[in-house]
Parts: sequence; C-alpha cells; structure tokens
Amino acid sequence: MATPHNGAASGEIAKTVLMPGDPLRAKYIADTYLKEVRQFNSVRNMLGFTGIYKGKEVSVMGSGMGMPSIGIYSYELYKFYGVENIIRIGSAGAYCGKLDVLDLVLVDSAWSESTFAKVQSGAVDHILYPSSQLNDKITGTAEMLQKPLVRCRTHSSDVFYHEDHVDGHEDFYKKYDCWCVEMESFALFHNANVLGKNAACLLTISDSFVNHKELTAKERETSFDDMMQVALETAVRL
Repeated sequence: MATPHNGAASGEIAKTVLMPGDPLRAKYIADTYLKEVRQFNSVRNMLGFTGIYKGKEVSVMGSGMGMPSIGIYSYELYKFYGVENIIRIGSAGAYCGKLDVLDLVLVDSAWSESTFAKVQSGAVDHILYPSSQLNDKITGTAEMLQKPLVRCRTHSSDVFYHEDHVDGHEDFYKKYDCWCVEMESFALFHNANVLGKNAACLLTISDSFVNHKELTAKERETSFDDMMQVALETAVRL
C-alpha cells in the first residue's frame, strides 16, 4: 500500500531498514553492498531499496534532513509497512575534543529543544533514548568487526545555522553533555517509542566545531563504510 510519500507496495520493505539522510547514500549502499536489489521508492527522489545482504533481506532508504522529514518517513515505515527496526546512519558535528572526524558514534541518548514529540503525541521529554537491545546488538557487532565505537549523547537540533547571540556548541556540551550534533535522532526515537518499535542511531563525525576539520559533500556520501558495515552486519543478526 502506497502512502503520499512512499510508493512501495505491501511486502516490498524488509523488517530492518537502514536510514541515511542522503538518498544518494542509500543508493550507494544498495549498489555497493546489496544483491538482488529492487527499488521500492522514488517519490520526491527519496530513494528506497530492498536487497539481500549475506542471505538476509535488508532495506535502505533516505530520510531527508531534519526531524519533520525523518518523522514522516520513519512513522510510515513503522505504522504502514510493518518495519520493526530502523537504524539511522548519518553524519554529525563534534562539539568537543573527545570526538574527531571519522569517529564512529553510537547514540545512547538524544537531547533536543524541539517540540516534535510534544506536538506529535503530547510528550514533554527533552531527552529520548534508543532501543537498548538494538544498541547492544550494534555494540556487539562493532566489537566483532573491531570497529571502535564511542557511545555518547547527541544534540538533535532543529536548526543548522545559529546566530551568534544564542547558545553555541560549548554551551550544549557543558549544559546538556551533548558531544555532537545532528538533526534527526530525537524524532526517530520518539516514533519508535510511540509505536512500540526499535530505533538506533549510528553516526560518523563529519566535521568538528573544535578543531575545524571537515569532510567534503562527496566524502560524506561515500566514505562512511565503517558505519555502513556495522549497520549491515547488525541487520543480519536481528
């Protein structure tokens, strides 16, 4: 059954979906890692694919940027397509010197000033958590692959460009213990909680507010293979 944002028919999407923000990264994963690939969505160019990885059916679909976008796509995947597990695989900016470019982060909580959860269901929490069992699976998989993981809190922000007179990265780190920033995990965790599903968030540090290193857009699209491999190997074990 199609939705206004997803052209997939019933049964075309696997129980586990990997969600990068960039739909071109979803295509890269499908082209690079999956066999017997079938494209299930092209509505608004938010590309989605299902294929086989090591004998297991896995789907990958872009989420777009920001909480409203991932909020729509993840809700529909959970509610209308029977998806049980979503692993967000995205990029993040480092707020502190404990993280460097290309570090692999597993989010253990997401703090946000966003009203997404309140508007969606009346929830008033500003800290939301991923599925502990899914995070444990990811941790075990990373250890098996010998891929170092940093577990920490992210700032899940509605805003990419802040004006100088409001709180900046040092304030978010000191006040809320946010080690990095991205724009989607809070909404994903909320939808999973509301619908009784599983969600996790793996991030690769793409730039740093501290040492000012940064990856190019092309590098962000194609150089996150450690993160992709951990997510795919986790999907096989679910």
